[in-house]
Amino acid sequence: MARVESKPTVGFGCPDTPDPHYVAVVIPRGRKERIVILEHFGLRAEVQGRPEEVERVALDRAQWRAIAEPLRREFNQRLKEKGIAAGRWQVGENRVERLLGKELCVLAWAIERAHLELIPVAVTNWLGLKPEERWWLYTMTAAATGGREDSEVGWRKALRFALTENPTDAEVAAMPKGKPRRRARSGQKGLFDAQEGS
Repeated sequence: MARVESKPTVGFGCPDTPDPHYVAVVIPRGRKERIVILEHFGLRAEVQGRPEEVERVALDRAQWRAIAEPLRREFNQRLKEKGIAAGRWQVGENRVERLLGKELCVLAWAIERAHLELIPVAVTNWLGLKPEERWWLYTMTAAATGGREDSEVGWRKALRFALTENPTDAEVAAMPKGKPRRRARSGQKGLFDAQEGS
């Protein structure tokens, strides 16, 4: 099978072209400073009248460390499939191709207010989603609650519960089997049982 010739990229698949649309992960040198994730709209900002960039979320170091490696592996596997050079996280601005960046935002939004022990559950559930599902979740969330300060509102809050509290397959398998439901006593009708005379 012939290898697809890819265009030059920087970071995680971001096109190496003047002013592209991408997501940036800004990792400061100082250990106490937060990692900021922002979306840079590039030339599209001028065409569509958007702001040049929007801060999407900020994570502390422990949160970022918990997701950095799974993100790197997932993105590099996908880039490899397309014949695009792998990326790595480093101090400074890390550019991420816009669709991968949307997926990154979904995971970052889900964990921004979560307890550290729940982050592996969020990662597992995020990995279980198809890229298209992640893009849809990004679109729904960013529409009204996509800014840095929107963490406890609407879809942002829902993402946290969906990814951190939804049990993984392994957790479901380990759950004790519940008792079967008791049937209704004779004479009691359920809501959708046929009514007399119907």
